[in-house]
Amino acid sequence: MARILAQIKVFPAEVPSDLKKIQDRIVSALPKTAAALKFREEPIAFGLVALIAYIAMPEESGIMDEIEATLKGIEGVSEIETVMVTRI
Repeated sequence: MARILAQIKVFPAEVPSDLKKIQDRIVSALPKTAAALKFREEPIAFGLVALIAYIAMPEESGIMDEIEATLKGIEGVSEIETVMVTRI
């Protein structure tokens, strides 16, 4: 089965925010079939820094919806934006 890589921008609920805690929550909340490969920070404006998560997962129906719902439900996350999805 093919795998896909999603680049997802995660916006914290508060400014400033402990992005390391949000990273740890993302890693522990992901389904067993998905894995966070890398994180990077992206300054937005006025002290707001978004977290860019690179998540690998199997290419199967409904997996992106599940990942997005999981990320939105994490404590400290206000919203998410899927930036890019590609096959790996």
